[in-house]
Amino acid sequence: MKSSPRWRQAVVWLHVVSSVAWMSQALALVVLMSSGAPAMADRLDSVLLAPMANVSAFTGLLLAGATAWGYFRHWWVLTKFALTLIQLYAGIFLLSPALRESAGTGAVAWQQIAGASLMASALSFQAWLSVAKPGRKTPWSAAAKPPTAPTWVFMAGVGAPAFDVTAGLLLGYPLPALSLVTLVVLGFERRRRRRRAQRPTARSPRSAPGSLNPAS
Repeated sequence: MKSSPRWRQAVVWLHVVSSVAWMSQALALVVLMSSGAPAMADRLDSVLLAPMANVSAFTGLLLAGATAWGYFRHWWVLTKFALTLIQLYAGIFLLSPALRESAGTGAVAWQQIAGASLMASALSFQAWLSVAKPGRKTPWSAAAKPPTAPTWVFMAGVGAPAFDVTAGLLLGYPLPALSLVTLVVLGFERRRRRRRAQRPTARSPRSAPGSLNPAS
């Protein structure tokens, strides 16, 4: 199945928009906490920042897995992959609980401001990596690169986060359920494309008649 460039471009657009929103909202957290408004910072984190972080991470992972870039073929992609996982872990298990506690007590610790500042800085660095694409391929990069995923993968890359954000707003908390299911399905689909890329696509040409004869 061929891939539609329009749907792939739609996922790229969604990734750029959600990443910019994630970074700008991280900066807004810094301003709100520095101004002594932890309740507003907690509200911003739960209503806007967390959903945008999920969309940005999901679309970035999908673009890497659904195209020839891959997750581990290039150093700059691998760096973005590692930073994204660290940011999600720190945001879910460290920053968000601290913001909820600050919203109840009214006190903001400097570690929270530093954490939000580091988050915005890391996102800015990841944006530079996407533009510059520095470094070479990793040593374990496979010689055969998988082809681009079919169109339905990129359609899911747009539909899954839209469904998850809507469901999260209705439920009152972020729930990237369909996005996670899509990434699991993408893993199996990527394995299928990798096996297909490793198959010989054409038979080796036979020797022409008389080619074994030195005098021919």
